[in-house]
Amino acid sequence: MATASAALAGIPVEVGAQAVDAHVRWIGTVKKTAGPVLTALSERKFKEKFPVECKPGQEESRRKCTYLEALGRTICGIGPWLESGEPGADRDHYRELAREALRAGVDPHSPDSMPFGSIAQTLVDAGFLGVGLLRAPHQLLESLPADTRQWLIEGLKKTRAITPPETNWLLFSAVVEATLATLGADWDKRPVEHALERHKGWYVGDGVYGDGPFYHADYYDSFVIQPFLRSVLDSPAGAVGVGPELRELEPARARRYAAIQERMINPDGTWPVLGRSIAYRCGAFHHLADTALREQLPEGVTPAQVRCALTAAIEVSLGAPGSYDANGWLTIGLAGHQPSLGEFYISTGSLYLCLEAFLPLGLKKENAFWRSPDAPWTSKRVWAGGDLSADHALDGFHG
Repeated sequence: MATASAALAGIPVEVGAQAVDAHVRWIGTVKKTAGPVLTALSERKFKEKFPVECKPGQEESRRKCTYLEALGRTICGIGPWLESGEPGADRDHYRELAREALRAGVDPHSPDSMPFGSIAQTLVDAGFLGVGLLRAPHQLLESLPADTRQWLIEGLKKTRAITPPETNWLLFSAVVEATLATLGADWDKRPVEHALERHKGWYVGDGVYGDGPFYHADYYDSFVIQPFLRSVLDSPAGAVGVGPELRELEPARARRYAAIQERMINPDGTWPVLGRSIAYRCGAFHHLADTALREQLPEGVTPAQVRCALTAAIEVSLGAPGSYDANGWLTIGLAGHQPSLGEFYISTGSLYLCLEAFLPLGLKKENAFWRSPDAPWTSKRVWAGGDLSADHALDGFHG
């Protein structure tokens, strides 16, 4: 594990050498993953350099969305790190890169201009971009030049032409409107009310929401539903409809689902290969990372064990040989290059959802998440013979 850790951080070590600090390793991985995206955009050479790996026959449609996917999902994952008030030359550099990348993506005269609203998938990644901006209100939203801000507003509004299906996609429309509201632009409360009302009805119990009227055995409660729901509820737009009601209910549900997620990480850092979009790699733990960032972990789950569990999940997926191509771009797969794991809608840009596992970088280095001594997470503790209190559901009979 030490060798994989060092490789991710870009730090040369000998086999058996002491592993480098987790905070340094995480930042090294963020720079390795997000750096090429933001740098190429800031140079306005992104479309020239970025590969489009996808299912054969999907190249034309994916080129209409893959670039916005990469930008939106990158900003969504590193937004809290950019927003953190801690000084640092690296962070200052990446803030500037992110601002320039945003400008390149929304400027209609840029060679890297993103075609918001061109196909349905662009609604999804306008939503991811919106969540990222909401996570960095001072360093990104408030720091944008007036023209960039206006281009961004115009781009977000173009996605209104897309009618989302009755699934988690409703939250993408809701986040777009929440972002517009936060930007001080005209916004429509109807998509927000509809998304919140539907998700109120789709709650199936024990911290889990259905993806539409049905439960799906996958990671979409983490990829999208709970983090996006909380982002909407935290925004000014979240006051509409059943927003205040859900705002009261969601914290307990979120803590319970975070407890479930922590238990899904096996002693070696792997997790069940279950459901669609598995190629998002460690982004499967978006919700757990978001809960750690908010310092709202459930009782009995310590920041240290989450840090260690997430570190193991990051390293077993992104640290696997073949996870990046020769030019440093992500490849389709879960642990290495496994292109058959990609659905028809998966392309290179999609894969940057893995960065959502890094949200706790928004916590200061003095925080217990980073300072506490290493601790075994639940599965590692139990399968090593450690004792543990029995687990119980959040709702209903607990006998």
